[in-house]
Amino acid sequence: MRRRQITNFPYQPSDSECEKASNSYLMSLVAVVAGLPLPILNLIATFFFYIANRNKPYFVRWHCTQALLSQFALFFMNSYSFWWTVSILFGDVKFTNEYFAYVLTVIVVNIIELISTIYAAVQVRKGIHIKFFFFGGLTDLICKPKTLHL
Repeated sequence: MRRRQITNFPYQPSDSECEKASNSYLMSLVAVVAGLPLPILNLIATFFFYIANRNKPYFVRWHCTQALLSQFALFFMNSYSFWWTVSILFGDVKFTNEYFAYVLTVIVVNIIELISTIYAAVQVRKGIHIKFFFFGGLTDLICKPKTLHL
């Protein structure tokens, strides 16, 4: 029997919960590959996965919410760089140092998010609770365990 390590989580999730929670991160990775040119596709795919799992156990909901929040933040950065690039390629906007600095920043943030997402997917599948910087605390505020009213 495999030993799982849970940090700061109120219960030990089952294997099926770990798998579904891990899939929330994998969904965002698949969406990145499929929708790389259009940032909205990543957000939509992760949102629909969140909607499909919003009534699942707390561990699954928590990780679906964290994956959605991280994709939501990236959506704005990626969208701005996408439309700025389109305006340069098809409009009268010129390449500037600010553009290259912003695109480089977006690329670095996306690489960090990609590595974090892969790491989270693997660890969550093992039953280890992973909190992203900033998004973990925000997820704690949004996603609460359901209480039983007797």
